[in-house]
Amino acid sequence: MADSLNHIDGEEVPAASRLTRSLIDPAAGLPHGTAPLSGPEDVDAACRAAQAAFPGWAATPPGLRQSALLRTADAVERAAEALADAEVTDTGKPRALFLRDELPAIVDVLRYFAGAARNLPGAAAAEYTPGRTSILRREPVGVCAQITPWNYPLMMAVWKVAPALAAGNTVVLKPSDSTPSSAVLLARLAAEHLPPGVLNVVCGDRDTGRSLVAHPLVRLVAVTGSVRAGQEIAAAAAADLKRLHLELGGNAPVLIHEDADLDDAVSQLSSLAFYNAGQDCTAATRILVHHRIHDTFLSAFAERAAGRRPGAPDDGYADFGPLASASQLATVRGMLERLPVHAEVVAGGAALPRPGYFHQATVVAGVRQQDEIVQGEVFGPVVTVQPFADESEAFRLANGVPQGLAASVWTRDHDRAMRASRALDTGIVWVNTHGTTVSEMPHGGVRHSGHGSDLSLTGLLDYTQVKHVML
Repeated sequence: MADSLNHIDGEEVPAASRLTRSLIDPAAGLPHGTAPLSGPEDVDAACRAAQAAFPGWAATPPGLRQSALLRTADAVERAAEALADAEVTDTGKPRALFLRDELPAIVDVLRYFAGAARNLPGAAAAEYTPGRTSILRREPVGVCAQITPWNYPLMMAVWKVAPALAAGNTVVLKPSDSTPSSAVLLARLAAEHLPPGVLNVVCGDRDTGRSLVAHPLVRLVAVTGSVRAGQEIAAAAAADLKRLHLELGGNAPVLIHEDADLDDAVSQLSSLAFYNAGQDCTAATRILVHHRIHDTFLSAFAERAAGRRPGAPDDGYADFGPLASASQLATVRGMLERLPVHAEVVAGGAALPRPGYFHQATVVAGVRQQDEIVQGEVFGPVVTVQPFADESEAFRLANGVPQGLAASVWTRDHDRAMRASRALDTGIVWVNTHGTTVSEMPHGGVRHSGHGSDLSLTGLLDYTQVKHVML
């Protein structure tokens, strides 16, 4: 059993009430530890610590903030095995994939924003009216409340924390109630290099998050989560006119034209669509295929999907792990059990008869645009395949859902790819690939996928406010 604690003002402390909740290992379906069930008193302590630390951290020269973040990145890199222990036990994901794919990207984000701390843009001085010189300053916002999800606990924490700290803000982070362990360990590692109160972590449930969003010292709320959670948080934040940064659900369309390299598309998508058991807001969940190659693609893709292997964290041959919780498994099962009669499961379709929350990689064909499984975000190892007749119908189907986070188009035609990049109503468009993120480019969506961007200089600027100074 491994127990986590809150990290407040540089100290690790239990909830004031001493209440805890069990953490469940999704690969076994059994408890593996506990985390604090924090209440308003704990949230208040964390926010007050962040507010007290803010003036000093905001006034810290960017070069020193950079140095602190670089040292934190080095500490994260050195603690790879301990972080893998925490992440894998909470999520059940394959350990080798976390160490190979996620941890290096996490370290890179910290190092990118360490450099970006020294490159905040500001307008050059100029005289826009006689005898007066105007300057624009970019300044930190203040105390930032950040709420992160359970699918990539450490990565999403770093995507939020790194730009906020680089810009000179202080943070109160509430990780998911089911996967807090790696975020708590991150705070412990960072505490060696940051002043007390700059980064605080408060564990708890939805009520803890509600207390954090409502706290009067919080000036910006950033969340990665479901559309429903984003709507609730936006409504609560409006009461105090808090700034919002919302990265919400996805339901990514994939457009495969008849001139696409089918072997390449099948190879890439059969891996990318099921990575992390499909629990990814940019996962390739809706594959739209030109009608002339639909059957050929579907046959090849279903065959490859059937070979994708779910497995335990220590299974070196596993392509993905379990779903994160019993409730998430039930959500996926429910959507498959409610499929209309015209839909057909052509690969997978079942939960595995073993301990834990494992599910087969699943492909569903014959769906129609208004079906629940097309309109809703499954957030599991499930992909739908639909035909389209021409380019205009492809765009109509791709954009015909509430979400607008990411999409990809597969074609050898440059002009067609450029038309798609304009027509797809999403924050990200990939061409002949899917799912790749880099620290230098923004990650965010439109419509019900939220607003604001993680990563990139754009993401850094989201954690600043502009001040006009006239001399």
